[in-house]
Amino acid sequence: QVQLVESGGGLVQSGGSLTLSCATSGFIFSAYVMYWFRQRPGMEIEWISTITTAGDSAWFADFVEGRFSVTRHNSRNRMTLHMTRLTSSDTAIYYCSNDRDGSPRGPGTQVTVAS
Repeated sequence: QVQLVESGGGLVQSGGSLTLSCATSGFIFSAYVMYWFRQRPGMEIEWISTITTAGDSAWFADFVEGRFSVTRHNSRNRMTLHMTRLTSSDTAIYYCSNDRDGSPRGPGTQVTVAS
């Protein structure tokens, strides 16, 4: 059974940083391209980032503007999203997924950026 669990969210001041983690099980992590998504209040889920199976390439949505980085640790079946220069617009529930459509995904981790 595929399981994904996001963690690391919290309350941060505008301009601050956070690192989110995605712990996985139930599938061969190293064989899957992985994704981060988020859902801002009252809005649809939106794609943030994609990382290749080897972790040697990553792509980001335009709104990231170089502020985020993504890494994966295939030996530990985990992925991280390091976010910097956060703004109130980054307030959202953040999800990881092994599917480009965002399903399945974990329960999410709340990130709140105080302005």
